[in-house]
Parts: sequence; structure tokens; C-alpha cells
Amino acid sequence: MALVLAAGVAGAQLTPGSVGTGSSPSSGSTGSSPTPSTPAPGATPAPATPDLGTPGSDAPTTVPGTGAPEGTRPTPRVGTGGRELPPSPPGIAPSSIEETPGSSQRGQAISPAPALAPSAEAEQVKDGVAEAADSEAQPARRAPLTLAQLVARARESDSRVEEATAELRKFQALYQQARWAWFPRFEITVGAGGPTPEARNDGLGGPPTTEATLKGDLNFGRVGVTMFSTGNAVLPLYTFGKLTALEKAGAQGPVVGAALRERMRNEVGFQAAQAYFGYQLARDGLQQIEEVSKRLEDAGQRIDRLLKEDSAQVSAVDSYKVRFFRQLVEARKAEALQGRQLALAAIGLLANAGPDDAVTVVEEDLALEEDVPVPSLEQALVRAEQYRPEFTAVAAGIAAREQEVFIRERSYYPDLGLAGFYDVRFTTSATRQRTPFAFDPFNDRTAGLGLVMRGTFDIPIKDAQLEQARAELDKLRAQEKQIRAGIRLEVAKVHGELVAAWSRARAFGEAERNARRWVTAAFTAFDLGTGDTRDLVDAFTAYAQASGDKGKSWHDVRVGMAALARVTGAPLAPSE
Repeated sequence: MALVLAAGVAGAQLTPGSVGTGSSPSSGSTGSSPTPSTPAPGATPAPATPDLGTPGSDAPTTVPGTGAPEGTRPTPRVGTGGRELPPSPPGIAPSSIEETPGSSQRGQAISPAPALAPSAEAEQVKDGVAEAADSEAQPARRAPLTLAQLVARARESDSRVEEATAELRKFQALYQQARWAWFPRFEITVGAGGPTPEARNDGLGGPPTTEATLKGDLNFGRVGVTMFSTGNAVLPLYTFGKLTALEKAGAQGPVVGAALRERMRNEVGFQAAQAYFGYQLARDGLQQIEEVSKRLEDAGQRIDRLLKEDSAQVSAVDSYKVRFFRQLVEARKAEALQGRQLALAAIGLLANAGPDDAVTVVEEDLALEEDVPVPSLEQALVRAEQYRPEFTAVAAGIAAREQEVFIRERSYYPDLGLAGFYDVRFTTSATRQRTPFAFDPFNDRTAGLGLVMRGTFDIPIKDAQLEQARAELDKLRAQEKQIRAGIRLEVAKVHGELVAAWSRARAFGEAERNARRWVTAAFTAFDLGTGDTRDLVDAFTAYAQASGDKGKSWHDVRVGMAALARVTGAPLAPSE
């Protein structure tokens, strides 16, 4: 049963709602190439169908290091996140297909010409091959992503980072609004209307000069229209520090936005590292599954041969045991392949790849060649105090709230400013009055400047607003204490998990080496006839368990290092 547990380690899981939070997939199994058939003389050979695995199976082509050991190891290649291609369709009659260079999988097109004689079509196909354009060649594949490249792409192109960038732009716009709060607001009104009754006199405030100008009847005379424009503005001169405090509060907005964006970048980068190492874990697990499967197959063949020879060394029960474990390994292999595909899908999502873009990842061993000393808990806490963006954001928020309290305290004082206004009116059916002693609502032209003092006396409302601002400031200070305590606890937890993962990785590494020696000795003894099946199965079980635990522990080490970099807000230095 330990074999089952070890095989299951390869199927890395992703936590729902958090992309790339678990271990994940690895390479697939090797498919055997079919033997091409010899075409009949005079017939056009159909293009060979590439071997894509067992029909109906999702198992992709073998990637580096996942084939059988010794001489049967397949050619390495990088893992890919593209969709698995289905088997090519069956060949179509030569009379309806034209083949172009490089079209072994997708270069076939239905010929518009009617059926031709075999010899004539052969010549036509030959000419088409000679005249084919070089542009039809397969495009070069992109280089596989390294961990640093994947993290960089995720930090820049993830949709959540784009959302945080848009939020930062909003904070920057609010800061510009606070900076220009002193700019006077011009209120201008322009209008026209009518009809306007006739109003005529001598222009000096004298009596009406036309009968239609008299009121109290229905004689409106020659009616006209009136047009007017009014405007006013106030330029603040002295506000008792309210405008300066508003600009200081607005300046904290971009600081908060940038800190929140950096926090999201750190989170996305950590998730990219999780998906990357999850893929490597699944790939490593599939390597172990392939090796165990090969050894079990060899043991099964040996048992079948001994059973045919009526050897007393084995029995039918031994054959059942080996077959049972082989089927369990195959089941776990399918789960691991599914997990690998899930990790590659998460990598493609975090790298912002298109639906048709194949994402490839370099293959890297999880085990580190040399120890990377983990910083002490005190060093990690100091680093978190310096670099965590949450501390920057909450400090900027407190500064903004303090300025808000200051503004509320100064709201009891009036504002002093320079006011300006104008009023221009013109009516076509009225005489403009030229004396300042005559009231003229039809043709008025006035403008002026003056010092003004503006304020309100709603003292109870101002008291309530001041108390609300002080309460918000105290609330934010309490949240700062909670954030500080929570971050310290998070750093201590991640640091402890990393230290424990290092210890497990060293122990399981030594256990895996001893289990490998045990398997070699047990298999040799079984092959020589001096060992029984129980010893062989026990050795395989211990080896599978140790290999799975070793891979999982090194995965925990690599993810733990990425997690420690996230919770401290700064990457680990190579010398630490």
C-alpha cells in the first residue's frame, strides 16, 4: 500500500480559489511508434500517423527523464501546456487529397479537381512538392519558461495585477484633484428667451415714449428677445491650513495604491512558483512511477516464466500480487498525468498565455545540490518589518486619516478668498438706461472683484464629523496592530514549516538511497532464486514510499522558500 501512497504524491493538487497552490503534474508515458506499412506499387503513400499514445487516453508524449531506465529511456523534451492532439484521421483516397510539404498532421486540403489517373496525380503531387513555399514550414517553438521568467510574467501580466494598477491610477487622479483644490470654480450661466414686450424711454429713467411701453393692457408693441450671461468665482487666499492638509492626505493615496499593487504582485509571483514546483513534483513522481512499473513488469515476467517451469520458488498468488500492484501504479499514473495538465493550465493562466499558445516549462530537479542556509526567525521578522507592503500601506492610511482629523478641526474657521463676478444682459425691444440711478433689468452690464469670507455655523454637524474622523483614525491604528501581529505570526509559521521541510528532505533523501540499495539486493536475490516474492514486494513498497516522500519534502522546501520570500516582502539572498 505504500506504493500506492508514493504514486499518489505525483498528482499535485491546487487549492480551490488559489491558482497553483499545490503539487502538480509531470511527464507522461512513452508511446510506441507504429511500424509503417509498405505501400502498394504505383499508389501514393498515405502520410504516417504520429503516435500520440493509446486512443482515448490523455497521456502525452514522454518528457525528459520520465521514460523507462537503462536503454529504454525516451528522448527528452520539455513539458508543454498545449492541448494533446488527437490521432490523425484515416487516409483519404488520392483522388481527393493534395499533400504539401510539412503536412504530416495539418497540411491536407480537399482538392477541387475531379479524380485523376494515378500516374497523372503522382506527377501533380511531385510538382506541388517542388513548388511549395518555405513559409509553410512549422514555426519555431518558444523557449521553455524558467522559474524567474514565469514569476516575472505573472507579476506583470496577471489580471489581478492589472486591476491593482488601475486602482493605483485612481489614487493618482485623486491626488491630482487634491492638489488643484485651490483652483477657483467658475460658475457661468448663458441664456436667451422671449418674447419680451416693448420698453422704450429716453434712456435716462424718464417716462415711456411709446404707448406699447405702458403696462396694464394687451398692447405689447414690437416684441423682442433677451440674452444674458452671468458668472462668478472665488479664489481661496487663506483657509487656516485646510488646503495644505488636503494635499498631504491626497499624496498618501498613490503610496497606498502602489503598496497594494506590490502586495498583489508578491501573491501572484508566489502562486506562479507553486504551480512551477508542483509541475516539477509531478514530473519527478512520474519518473518514479515509470521506474517502479518497469521493475514490476520485469518481476512479473520472471514469475510467469518460473510458473511455466513449475518452479517451487513462486506460486500463482505471487503473480496476482505483482499484477495488483502494477494496476495500482497505472491508476496513480493517470492521476499524476491529470495533475500535470492542471499545473500547466495554471502556469498558462498565470503567464497570461492565449488559448492557442503552448506554454512550455523547463525541467528542473527539486532537490538542491547544496544547502541554502535559512535565515533565522529574527532576521525574517526584521525583513518583514522593512519590506512588507502592508506596513507601507497602513502607515500611509494613518497619515491620511490624521490630515482628515486636522481638516475637521479647522472646519470651524471660515475661508478667506478673492471673489469675482459679472452680469451681462441685452434685450432687443428695450432701451438701455444710461444713468446709474435707473433700474435696468433688460440691459445690465456689471462686474466686480472683492475679498470675501465664507463659512457655515452648523456646529453640531461639525462636531459629529470631527468625532467620526477621530474614530476612523483610532480604528486604523488598531488595524495596524492586528496587521503587525498577523504578519509576525505568518512569518513564524512559514519559517517553521521551511525548517521542518529541510529536515525531512535530508532524512528522506538518505532513506531513498537505502531503499534503492534494498531493491537492488532483493531483485538480484529473486533473480538468482535465493529470495522470495514477499521480500521483493516489501523492497518495492519501501522504495516507492521513500521516493515519494523525498520528492514531496523537496517540493515543500522549494515552495517554503518562495513562501518565506513572500511573507518577508523580499527575496532570499543567495548567500543566506
